[in-house]
Amino acid sequence: MTSPSDDDLTVFSGSIAGAPALDTTGTGTHALPVGTRLGEFEIMTVLGEGGFGVVYLAHDNSLERQVALKEYMPSFARRGAGVQVTVQSAQNAESFEAGRRSFVNEARLLAKFDHPSLVKVYRFWEANGTAYMVMPYYRGPTLKQTLLARTERPDEVWLTALLAPLLDALESIHQDHCYHRDIAPDNILMLEENRPLLLDFGAARRAVGEANQAFTVILKQNYAPIEQYAEMPGMSQGAWTDLYALASVIHFAIDGTAPPPAMSRMMADPYVPLATRHAGAYSPAFLGAIDAALAFKPADRPQDVNAMRALLGIPAQPQPAPVRAPASTPAAAPVSTPPAARAAAPSLRFALLGVGAIALAGAGVFAFLDHTPDAPASGAGGAPAATVADTAAAATAETPAPATATPFNPIAALGAVQAGADPQRAVTVDMKSRRARIGIDQLRFSVRSSHAGYVYVHMVSTDRKDFLMMYPNRLASDNRIGAGETITLPGPGWPVDFYGPAGTDHFVVMVSETPRDFKAAGLVEGVEFATFQMASAARLQATHTGPAPLFAGTPVCTTSQCVGRYGAASFEIEEVAP
Repeated sequence: MTSPSDDDLTVFSGSIAGAPALDTTGTGTHALPVGTRLGEFEIMTVLGEGGFGVVYLAHDNSLERQVALKEYMPSFARRGAGVQVTVQSAQNAESFEAGRRSFVNEARLLAKFDHPSLVKVYRFWEANGTAYMVMPYYRGPTLKQTLLARTERPDEVWLTALLAPLLDALESIHQDHCYHRDIAPDNILMLEENRPLLLDFGAARRAVGEANQAFTVILKQNYAPIEQYAEMPGMSQGAWTDLYALASVIHFAIDGTAPPPAMSRMMADPYVPLATRHAGAYSPAFLGAIDAALAFKPADRPQDVNAMRALLGIPAQPQPAPVRAPASTPAAAPVSTPPAARAAAPSLRFALLGVGAIALAGAGVFAFLDHTPDAPASGAGGAPAATVADTAAAATAETPAPATATPFNPIAALGAVQAGADPQRAVTVDMKSRRARIGIDQLRFSVRSSHAGYVYVHMVSTDRKDFLMMYPNRLASDNRIGAGETITLPGPGWPVDFYGPAGTDHFVVMVSETPRDFKAAGLVEGVEFATFQMASAARLQATHTGPAPLFAGTPVCTTSQCVGRYGAASFEIEEVAP
């Protein structure tokens, strides 16, 4: 079997540790010399050279910007006079042409899409016996490098925030009956704002492999499912092929190793489910979803992105709303606060100090603000926005979720909140230890924000039974933070102990430029913390179609210019026996 080099990437930054050394002179075997002009593009340096192409940093003299320019240049081709490319041997002519056609088709396809997690192609053309495509100059390490640089494995919130945009990107290409078939940790770039970007599809490699028996199998063996090795009855390629590879990437992130090669799973499958090996570190639903996508037989895997999202509990990316004529009144009225209810005692609880004060505080202390979704809180004349009666909200809250509803995953909900954050608004969390002894240690962490705003802390308990807003709460309702300021939580007067059961507590910290309202997400006032009750959370998530994550709430705006941006950070704490 022939495997491509890990460095055979579409685009990567020239400063990535472990990347091939830059050929700044442009005198490599296949590379064009520095200063070469291809239309309006001038070669500045070589970013990377793989078995099927060369990627250059180029200057677009027409639009005055830096771009990445990729040239189709397989290893069995050679540079003739000037910029002309020819085949080294006539026996490779058919393979060369197949690869070039596939290179152009891939460029044409990518130029058609406009998704933040797919490479954007500005233009492409054929000339000089070969083909070229021009893309943005993306900067950042690969996901593989990012994971290897971490001192601890990523938590479920981080992985869910990674998966959500990648699944959306795959759905975009699958809708056109196109499949990536080359997903691996070194084929995903992590941009500065922690946005994952799927790199090249490897289309030229596959076309060459199909045209030349010398390249029978060209793939990354630990990430490719069995149907990519050869055509077999009942094992055609499809969306399930990409989902297997994407699940293999998450396997690498969790376990530090890729799954066993698919060929080794044909007779006696050595694969041990993640749900067995990493039970307790991640939710059973999350591990079960990854294991399902890694099933050996294609028919046993989720068959499309929507099925994978359902297993993970990740909401689908909403489609842009159609343009409508302005109306005199909002199309939908907001849901008002449900009647106050006592929350079930979560695993992470207040110590005795202050509990009595919470119980006697009354419904008005921990207030919920009315709002109109996607509209300012008041009209042009200053009149307050309309609201729905509490009785209607109470009736809605009591309606059971449909029996066929997708199982609700609160950790995936936290991941969606983080994924919806503005990357320009930095929020960081610091703590002395991410392990807590049950019955001994108390919760303590600090939050720092690059921008002023309002702090909200969501938490999912170790047993996944409690999904709550830990801050603000009845004893601490002033949740403002200044730009560059650091606050320590829990604050004085409301210490928080760990009471088990053993496992991992998941948190997301939001800092929003405006106050936020969470009534539409079903937030219910409790004795200690307000909670998102699981049954109503599942129902609301299943029907949510808004442009922002449901559990991020909606901004309470006082001007028409309010956009309600927020920053977010996630962290986890492992509760252990003393």
